[in-house]
Formats: sequence, C-alpha cells, structure tokens
Amino acid sequence: MGEMSSFQLGVIGALFLSVASSVSIVICNKALMSNLGFPFATTLTSWHLMVTFCTLHAAQRFNLFENKSIDMKTVMLFGILNGVSIGFLNLSLGFNSIGFYQMTKLAIIPFTVLLETIFLKKQFSQKIKLSLFLLLVGVGIASVTDLQLNFVGTILSLLAIATTCVGQILTNTIQKRLNVSSTQLLYQSAPFQAAILFVSGPLVDQFLTKQNVFAFKYSPIVLAFIILSCIISVSVNFSTFLVIGKTSPVTYQVLGHLKTCLILTFGYTLLHDPFTSRNIIGILIAIFGMGLYSYFCTQENKKKQADPLGPQMKEKDATPFPALEKQGHEVKNSDKDSLV
Repeated sequence: MGEMSSFQLGVIGALFLSVASSVSIVICNKALMSNLGFPFATTLTSWHLMVTFCTLHAAQRFNLFENKSIDMKTVMLFGILNGVSIGFLNLSLGFNSIGFYQMTKLAIIPFTVLLETIFLKKQFSQKIKLSLFLLLVGVGIASVTDLQLNFVGTILSLLAIATTCVGQILTNTIQKRLNVSSTQLLYQSAPFQAAILFVSGPLVDQFLTKQNVFAFKYSPIVLAFIILSCIISVSVNFSTFLVIGKTSPVTYQVLGHLKTCLILTFGYTLLHDPFTSRNIIGILIAIFGMGLYSYFCTQENKKKQADPLGPQMKEKDATPFPALEKQGHEVKNSDKDSLV
C-alpha cells in the first residue's frame, strides 16, 4: 500500500507539474510571438531542447540522477522521430486554418487508441471510449471555429498525427521495456531532437513566416522572454516524459486538452480574449469527459490491482517490439551484475 500511495502521489505531482509548466510556457510564448513579434516557433523549440539537455547534463554531473546507457540506434531514431513530429505539427499549423489544426490535435487521441489496440493489444473499455468521445466533442466545440481543407495541409496533418502518436507510444514503451526513467530517456534523446530541429528549424520558420531568424533584431526584452521560455521548457519537457512514462500516451493527450481549456479560460480572464457561450459549453463538456475518464481509469486500475498477474501476462504476450524486449532483458541482466 505504501508503494501504491507513493506512486499515486508521483502521478499527481507529474500531472500538476505538466499542467503548470505548459500553461506558463504558452502564456510566455504568446507574449513573445504575438506582442514582441518573434515568430520562429520551430527554432525556439530547438533552443528549448538544447537548454533541457544542458540542464540535465549538469544535473547528471552533480549525481542528481544516474545515467543509463540505451542502444544508440534506438535513442537516435526516437529522438529524430520526436523532432520530426514537432516540425510536422508546426508545418500543419502553417498550411492549415486554426480550426483544422485543432482538429489535427484532437485526432491524436483516437489514432493513439487505434495504434495501441492493434500493435500493443491494449484494451479500452466502452466507458473509457465514451469519456474520451465526450472530451473530444467538448474541446472541439470550445476551440474549433473554421475548417478550411487543402491537400498539402491535410497530408502534413496526417504525418503530424502519425509521428506524434508513434513518438508518444514509444516514450512510454521504451521506459517500461528497457527499465529507464523519464529523466534518463530525455537526457539521451534530447540532443538528437535538438539537432534535427536546430538544422531544420530556421528553414521551416523562414518558409512559414518569410523571415530569417538570424536577421531578427533581438532587443533585451525579447532575449529576456526567450531565456524565460527556455527555462520553463526544461520543466515542460521533463514533465512530458514523466507523465507518459507514469501513465499512458492517451492520458497525456487528455491532460493536453485540459491545458487547452485552462489556456482558453486564462486567455479570457487575464488577456481579455473573445469568449462566447459556445466556448463555455465546450469547456464544461470537456471537463465532464475528463472527470469520467479519470473516474473510469481509477476504477479499472483498482480491478487490475485485485488481479495483478492477469494484466502482466497479457502485456508480456502482447509485446510488439521484440528488439526493445531483448534489450530490456540485457539491461536488467547488466544491472544484476553491477549489484553483485
């Protein structure tokens, strides 16, 4: 019971950290991009990841966490995939209307459920599916306004959905199969994510904004907000890996839509953004869906705890990543050798 209580506290802490840091960085970046005219989102993300890696490297030097070697090919492909997904999301926003971009983000949950059902043999109850449906309807009502379709934008959105879903599923799978922590995985993959975005970011941003990030005039206040954004991003990146590792990719996406509702609310109360009855109804439906999802997940977890061997056996039988499974056994064996 003590271990379960500490695990639940860890999950609650991870969820709170993710929400607080994500809402903070959205407010910071909105001021940076909308008020100060700094439009280079992809390049800024590469700086976020570089600062995250440097922070974790310093923490590792001070022995705040133990570094654990992971197969270089696995980490490299994982890091590049996550970096590419960020690029596709930004391109999707650039080529589509805001409404279609929001629909793209909403589509990540059903696609994640589909992929986990097919490849991980994971089962989602009808109650969970109903709660997710209500959540998506609510967020859709609150945030989706215009829907303008075009061929290139649709292809980019599909690529963004696919890479994001696979990346988040792998974030959870690698941590569990290879027995590594969120900090260890982020520390080793961040350089590859940063590298792919550092190279492609200026090109993507120039294509979307028609401006050159290197020709931009950096005033002291712009630099101050960039530094603040990078500092907050360390918490955002860390909490993202932590939440996905402790819960699931679907739960992380549900949390992401909670952030959307909070950002819409804060935008109205703090920044006086336009707010209609449609926004209010959508947010209320979304919150109701989130509440149901949380309740049903809690009930199902209690059932699993009552029969702990069943889910474990199913999970072992449903391993779709034999390479990760093999490497996970090797890591465990090496750990045993080091303890003797």
